[in-house]
Amino acid sequence: MAVASVKVDSSAQNLDNNTASSAADTKPPPSCPDDDDQSPNSLDSSDPPTPDSDDRTNGTPQKGTKTPNGGSLKSEIKDLSDAFSKLNPLAKEFVPPSLARAQSGNGLRFTNNNFADGSYHLSTRRRSFGQGKRRMNKRTSLAQKDDVIRRTVYVSDIDQQVTEENLAGVFVNCGQVVDCRVCGDPKSVLRFAFVEFTNEEGARAALSMSGTVLGFYPLKVLPSKTAIAPVNPTFLPRSEDEREMCVRTVYCTNIDKRVSQTDLKGFFEMLCGEVHRLRLGDYHHQTRFAFVEFSMAESAIAALNYSGIVLGALPIRVSPSKTPVRPHLPRPEFK
Repeated sequence: MAVASVKVDSSAQNLDNNTASSAADTKPPPSCPDDDDQSPNSLDSSDPPTPDSDDRTNGTPQKGTKTPNGGSLKSEIKDLSDAFSKLNPLAKEFVPPSLARAQSGNGLRFTNNNFADGSYHLSTRRRSFGQGKRRMNKRTSLAQKDDVIRRTVYVSDIDQQVTEENLAGVFVNCGQVVDCRVCGDPKSVLRFAFVEFTNEEGARAALSMSGTVLGFYPLKVLPSKTAIAPVNPTFLPRSEDEREMCVRTVYCTNIDKRVSQTDLKGFFEMLCGEVHRLRLGDYHHQTRFAFVEFSMAESAIAALNYSGIVLGALPIRVSPSKTPVRPHLPRPEFK
């Protein structure tokens, strides 16, 4: 029994020596190893490497194996650093799903683990600031519009003979009038208007003028729910002659699109007087508008009385014009 025991120990020693010699071919021998520190498990090359093994990657020995001088910690840290630097940043597991969806179609590109477009987050913040600025401008414009509405009154039951100058003169003691706009009402022979003041005090004082007779009818003055729409300044009269043209011109709306320019001219000439110039526009909507310039100012005043009369299948609206009917410039002839 003792002899057999000696033979087994000798075989194990031979196996250890063979393993140590094979490892010495691939790795420098450690300095002064102790026989007691060597274990068959640590040097046995017959065991296949496992995926979780710290001392082997892809079947090659790594520097992270424990050395007798205790320098394995720095080696492992360096190995980890090298391994992280070789990771593929384009791998799916490193890209957040939300960011991948946002960048789809544009190509997601990285450089040194950063976005190739380094201003991504900066541009996002810049866009959010821009949206806030637009919201602020929108609120500002709404506040300005509300201020204009508070400075405006709505006037109804206005006689056809009353001009905007006459109406503005009624409120001269209430405050300074900024704008006055008289409009035709197709459902009534009377008209309505909007009068804007420089401040809210003028608008509140104008409410006390309700019931004042102007022409043949008492006015009704109420707080306005809308502001006066601005007029394109290029359409306004540019000279004294054009202002005189405006006095002789009426603006007609809600005209049946089946009514021709000849029909409209004949209608006004039969009822009001000679028409000097007529401009019929808007071929794209259900109704059309027109500017009718008469030869005499009295004819234009008479035309205001026919607001609401049915022409074709619709009642037309007639109101004083703020813009003159400018003649068409002759087109140059190309030879």
